[in-house]
Amino acid sequence: FVSVVYLAVVFNFSVDGIKALFAKKEASEEESTELEEGNFEAVADVTVKTNDLDLTGTTVEEKKPIVKEEPEAEKKLELERTPPFERPVVVDAPTPDASPLLEDVQFDIEATKVEEETVSEDDGEGMGEYDPTLDLSHYKKPPLDLLEAYGKGEISVDQEELEGNKNRIVSTLKNYNIEIERIKATIGPTVTLYEIVPAPGIRISKIKNLEDDIALSLSALGIRIIAPIPGRGTIGIEVPNLNPDTVSMKAVLSSEKFQHSKMELPIALGKTISNETYVTDLTKMPHLLMAGATGQGKSVGLNAVIASILYKKHPAQVKFVLVDPKKVELTLFNKIERHFLAKLPDTDEAIITDTQKVVTTLNSLCLEMDNRYEMLKNAQCRNLKEYNAKFIARKLNPKEGHMFLPYIVLVVDEFADLIMTAGKEVETPIARLAQLARAIGIHLIIATQRPSVNIITGTIKANFPARIAFRVTSKIDSRTILDAGGADQLIGRGDMLMSTGNDVIRLQCAFIDTPEVEKVCDWIGSQQAYPSAFELPEFIDESSGEVGAVDLDDRDALFEDAARIVVQHQQGSASLLQRRLKLGYNRAGRIVDQLEAAGIIGPFEGSKARQVLITDEMSLEQKLQHKS
Repeated sequence: FVSVVYLAVVFNFSVDGIKALFAKKEASEEESTELEEGNFEAVADVTVKTNDLDLTGTTVEEKKPIVKEEPEAEKKLELERTPPFERPVVVDAPTPDASPLLEDVQFDIEATKVEEETVSEDDGEGMGEYDPTLDLSHYKKPPLDLLEAYGKGEISVDQEELEGNKNRIVSTLKNYNIEIERIKATIGPTVTLYEIVPAPGIRISKIKNLEDDIALSLSALGIRIIAPIPGRGTIGIEVPNLNPDTVSMKAVLSSEKFQHSKMELPIALGKTISNETYVTDLTKMPHLLMAGATGQGKSVGLNAVIASILYKKHPAQVKFVLVDPKKVELTLFNKIERHFLAKLPDTDEAIITDTQKVVTTLNSLCLEMDNRYEMLKNAQCRNLKEYNAKFIARKLNPKEGHMFLPYIVLVVDEFADLIMTAGKEVETPIARLAQLARAIGIHLIIATQRPSVNIITGTIKANFPARIAFRVTSKIDSRTILDAGGADQLIGRGDMLMSTGNDVIRLQCAFIDTPEVEKVCDWIGSQQAYPSAFELPEFIDESSGEVGAVDLDDRDALFEDAARIVVQHQQGSASLLQRRLKLGYNRAGRIVDQLEAAGIIGPFEGSKARQVLITDEMSLEQKLQHKS
């Protein structure tokens, strides 16, 4: 009895509820008998009645626990007794309700994708990529027909010459007890490479020391021994051919390697010993030093480099700054001034021949370098290629100062002459450009006869890992250029060694003659051009003051004494006046400006001393009296 009371209190059972429970039990027994007889409709009826009884027989507060517990008990009983009849009802019920929900979710996802696409198009990318070549959209690159086909184009193998050289090499080595396992010949346009594999136990240095003996036995000039050849495990002996072939620029530029190159600034220099076209990228060098004796092909090499870029690039992609102290080598490129050349503002000629203009141009390139680095910093790019890719994709706003930046190639012929005339004023900007200008697309090509320490300092030379050496006269000159020997063994006429920092490659430079360069420049110059050449930023030299602002009425008290000293010594320098008149530098500098304004000494000429325009003291006294 106590347990019954406890259950009644815990589950809130009333008397009516207990009666309903017994009634339900009787109903369930009747259901079981009816199920066995196969009357399936009664189950639903009885269940509805019991539900009605439960709902009516309980109070409002008792509805929740009774409704939750009793149907679950019913379901358990029904699942245990009649599993086939309840499973289809449970499974089929949610499926029609879930399918519209899945369709709604898919519809929502598709709608968001469409919204994202419309937003991205509204951002400005629907305009397409920027094309820097549209200003000269009708520009056509020069055809290969403008070039001449020199030489045979194919290597003629003389079997007797090969056999004779092979026998002489083997016999010379045998005379010094050097045995050879095998020998192989690779024929090039001007040189044949004989690769030998010495017998075990033979020292390489022993073969290396026989260079002159092998040259004597072959009766040939320019024997060069490579011991060992990097990456092959053999020793190479280079022997000049009796009938060398000329490598034409047309054959090199028409090669598949150059035509299908994806390089930024491809340069076709010539052909290797194995008669393969050698194409390299100037942006990977990143600067090029060319050296060699007079008449060995430096100027032709410069023309080949420039012609390679002209045949591959659009005027919007690259600009040249040409410096020619000889005044005759690069003048042919004047015709392409408004297409490919860059110059200072308010200057007549784009090709620079005057020393003072060279200094100003180099300093102007340093300003251009600083401006470009500032633009790269604002665009968060590390080099010019990334910056231009961003600008072409229209990710940089031109209103914020961004623009498409072309490559700039500085070509200097006879660099030694500039150092002799301008000295430190040329060396400092060249050193800055060599150190920093690679990332922003300014590349240097410098040609000189002998890059000694007083011509090219160690700071500049360290930034020129790519070097080309034409024939020189001594091994010391070869080591000065390449930091290795071999250039003294070349045969001249375009035969050169190319050093890229790790290995040395022997090449035959492609030959391009002056009429061919003229035809190419005429073809480019006859097409539509920009209104003017590419202008570099203006550089104002603060060291050379403006003499026009000097007032001769307010002359220094020591002006006449200074004039007499300058005429007597025929030397117009501030340091001379400092020593003779015991002046400070500022006052001596002002007197020098006054002397220049009075026409006694000439203008500032870099590291050179100023020219004294009056030769004797009588003329000076007459001039001073006239001025007074």
